Amino acid sequence: MKRVKLGIIGFGTVGQGFAEILANKKEQIEKNYNTEITIVGIADPVKGSVYNKKGIDLRKALEAVTKGKKIDDIIEGEKEIDSIFLASKSNADIIAEATPTNIENGEPGYTHIKTALSSRKHIITTNKGPIALFYHELRKIACNKKVYLKFEGTVLAGTPSIDFALNELAGCNITEIRGIVNGTTNYILTKMEEGKSYEEALKDAQAKGYAEAKPDADVEGFDALAKVLIMANVIMGMELKKEEVERVGITGLTLEDIESAKKEGLRWKLIARLRKDNGKIIASVKPEKIGKEDPLYYIEGATNGIVFSTDHLGEVFIKGPGAGRIETGQALLHDLLYILREI
Repeated sequence: MKRVKLGIIGFGTVGQGFAEILANKKEQIEKNYNTEITIVGIADPVKGSVYNKKGIDLRKALEAVTKGKKIDDIIEGEKEIDSIFLASKSNADIIAEATPTNIENGEPGYTHIKTALSSRKHIITTNKGPIALFYHELRKIACNKKVYLKFEGTVLAGTPSIDFALNELAGCNITEIRGIVNGTTNYILTKMEEGKSYEEALKDAQAKGYAEAKPDADVEGFDALAKVLIMANVIMGMELKKEEVERVGITGLTLEDIESAKKEGLRWKLIARLRKDNGKIIASVKPEKIGKEDPLYYIEGATNGIVFSTDHLGEVFIKGPGAGRIETGQALLHDLLYILREI
């Protein structure tokens, strides 16, 4: 039986979702993959940090944060550690990096991931910033150190998209990618179609946890921009910079715009689009009116969808949840299982 040690950096919504999945399915995974998994560390500046070579009980860690306590108040082990220690000096073989996305400079995730890869630790992450801004650099480090860098959850959370394009569509020439890759904005637009103003729809999205108190990353298109960069750099193999992507959010759309489109039999959607043109990529994130002939027309609420235009298969359409505690945790599980199969 193989033995794998895992460290978790970031124990917010996604980190806890991943921990919950692992706690529930650890025995099944160990049996199916003939691997003993030991969680040796958790590092979070708010929830607490602890390192124990003998292993950490994830259920106890989850129980602690649920009760408003810090992990290091409940779990035995070394308490004077931080995320950099876990990424570099711990005995973890794999680091799950689930800190919040920063599309400006990728921090702190960029440093976490670079440090872990340089220390010959495999990385699984849902953090869009480092992959959007520094993918080629991080991939080079991973290749040089002979470790895996996996980030399935950075585009559609647990819904397969990156590995789907790279593996299931292998051999196809993907000429265009377009999709609804932000559930918050799609939820708001759906509610506006039901007659709510933008302000009312936003408050509804915030009440349901789809939108943050400061929703700019979603409604101004920055989240979708990060995903466009990832798809361009990873799936299409191009070096696209954020300054090269046209970005327009949904804040300029009015209820009158929505109603006018409905009368035409159309719907406004925030569309992320990548298209190859003479060896270059034309990229944008902006509201577009689309008709019933487009599969993205039927994507409602917080659901996401992507259409891949290919030479061999024509259009291939996938849809599924693009956010959520367990849904995004599933993406980390997907990447973990990939590594367990390969090592």
